[in-house]
Amino acid sequence: MTADKSFAMATVLKTWGSAPRPVGSTMLIAEDMEMAGSVSGGCVEGAVIREALPVIQSGESRKLAFGVSDEAAWSVGLSCGGKMEVFVERCPAFDQRVEERAAWRALQEQLRSNVGGVLLSKMEEGPGHHTLVLPDGTTEGQPLEEALLREALRAYGERKTQIIEMAETRYFARVYPPRSKMIIIGAAHITVDLVRLAQLYDFETIVIDPRGIFTNKTQFPVPPDQIFENYPAEVLNNFTLDAYTYAIVLSHDPKIDDNALHLLLPSEVAYIGALGSRRTHDKRVRRLREAGFSEEAISRIHAPVGVDIKAKRPNEIALSIMGEVIGVKNAYL
Repeated sequence: MTADKSFAMATVLKTWGSAPRPVGSTMLIAEDMEMAGSVSGGCVEGAVIREALPVIQSGESRKLAFGVSDEAAWSVGLSCGGKMEVFVERCPAFDQRVEERAAWRALQEQLRSNVGGVLLSKMEEGPGHHTLVLPDGTTEGQPLEEALLREALRAYGERKTQIIEMAETRYFARVYPPRSKMIIIGAAHITVDLVRLAQLYDFETIVIDPRGIFTNKTQFPVPPDQIFENYPAEVLNNFTLDAYTYAIVLSHDPKIDDNALHLLLPSEVAYIGALGSRRTHDKRVRRLREAGFSEEAISRIHAPVGVDIKAKRPNEIALSIMGEVIGVKNAYL
């Protein structure tokens, strides 16, 4: 989409049957009918574009409802038709109201800074109504009631774009996640391959290992974004250990792995994996119990780490770990 070109945003709010695109799918439509994205894989795009053009001019949002016939469904690969609800609104950047433009500017800045957020859109026909909710609970844009703010933060923690209903009003909460972080405890052969794979799938990579011989001598063809020659407890608190963070302990040294786990287990990280055999993990569990951790907390650890692909070599083990991490990550989409 060309810069500074006015455009509307069409978003799938609800689907029934076999509608081809999931809730949250978005299409952008410019005033010259240039478009990006899709709401139905080609089935109703033409109708959406026609409805979007007056929205760009007036700024008056519209709700659209479509029933996909069986005949049309076959043309986009469906077998039994479907229905969908689409909301079309003008991008807040082109609104005359200060609050609307402020929400859009703040969203752009958050994305540039790799900080997530939730853009709340009121699902009512008429002038657009948007608020950006930041992870720390601050907001930009239209005023927000405390109860709705809590719901937006809940959606952010769940990592799931969704509809929020509050006082008979519906809001669309679009979650903009930050770039996922992978924190790897221990620099070793598996770490080298895991960093390569993690960066391939757009994870920020952070390696922590107090053993200088590993942090200084390990050769990384694809270097991690950050590497620390420290004990985990010395640096982990510098990072946001949230639902967009994935941690793997690989050092094989209980002094280092346990040092990390004591901070990771009470945190909100999405995933904790630990290298080692079942026997090694049994010993780890006993140590954590003795340290006062509950069975519920300990059960968060994926061990032995990774998907069972009978991995033997370091690059195969890294692949199995990456597969498990992506499985956890995509469970929230």
